[in-house]
Amino acid sequence: MEYVQERVTTLHALTDHRPDAPTDRAAVVVPMTEREYGTLAADRVLSTLETVDPGRVIVPLRASADRAGPFADWLDGFDLDVETLWCDGPRLASLLESRGLDGERGKGRDVWLALGRALDEEFVVVHDADTKTYSSAFVNRLLFPLGQGYRFSKGYYARVEDGSLYGRLFRLFFRPLVRALGDAAPGRKPDVLEYLSAFRYALAGEFAATSDLASRLRVQRGWGLEVGTLGEAFGHAGFADSAQVDLGRYEHDHRSVEGPTGLADMSRAVGEATLRAVEDAGVAVDYDGLAERYREAAETLVDGYATDAAFNGLSYDPDDERSQVATYAEALGEPGPDTRLPAWEDAPVDPDEVREAAREDLGAVRGSDRIDGSVTGDAQTEPAPGED
Repeated sequence: MEYVQERVTTLHALTDHRPDAPTDRAAVVVPMTEREYGTLAADRVLSTLETVDPGRVIVPLRASADRAGPFADWLDGFDLDVETLWCDGPRLASLLESRGLDGERGKGRDVWLALGRALDEEFVVVHDADTKTYSSAFVNRLLFPLGQGYRFSKGYYARVEDGSLYGRLFRLFFRPLVRALGDAAPGRKPDVLEYLSAFRYALAGEFAATSDLASRLRVQRGWGLEVGTLGEAFGHAGFADSAQVDLGRYEHDHRSVEGPTGLADMSRAVGEATLRAVEDAGVAVDYDGLAERYREAAETLVDGYATDAAFNGLSYDPDDERSQVATYAEALGEPGPDTRLPAWEDAPVDPDEVREAAREDLGAVRGSDRIDGSVTGDAQTEPAPGED
């Protein structure tokens, strides 16, 4: 039955009900890059958030210096309390470097900066801006468990679009990897693997947390953000204080397998984050033969996906899926150096310092000394570094 419960509380969208939730006590974090500027999907997300009326919206923005100002002006046009946190300015970079926090830039780093700014609210919601089917119910659904006493909630949804199965990195990499790790564990499957397995879409970018829990999260700098957050949630919330919620129909951009921002590159970050989360929980990972065990688990799942696709009249190319499995297998190995950003409760920088540096950077590139409508006498116009 669709309303069966997992080991984490699972809330199902059995109706179109929009549950009551503490939206007025929540900050919504929506990471964006300059490619979201003026897009229909991002416009829909922000316009819909106007009807939700959250306490605050924080947009950690990764953009070049010449695009950051126009992007911030565009965001200011929405009827929302929006804080544009430009993540690529020189003052912010200098501040982080002086505190030993410089390093790889990516989505996780941007979200980490925004989480620090969100801690003034009681709750925080994080979701992407490339959603073509964004609904005003999403924020309420993510927040509802927190209003009931849970500390962490995660969104899930079926990735079926254009007559095909998507969610490839989750289906073909993460799920068989966790299964392979469980199969290699002697005796009872470790709790951390049970926890990771319980989430129906572990790589979804949509989650919510109490600000107390958010302040305790060590955050992956890049594409390992989602599964890394789950590993942290296991340590701080566990089964009892975690929930997952059905967000219904959810469509967003797809990525190619190859390329600098493709699924192959993402799989390396996801693999490292997964293995580090498992090791953090005290599980000794047997790396000998891990890639082969992963392939075997993935092959079994591919057969299942092919049958499920046929059952639903969906197109499916098992040879292409197996080719992706072979590519992802190359990503497996012991994690490299731990480059996670520290929990905000232990961070050597204050969120207000981050905000001030970002404000000055943004004021400079907006072509005047204006900073959020005020005037400063020492704003500079030095160029900000571009994306790494």
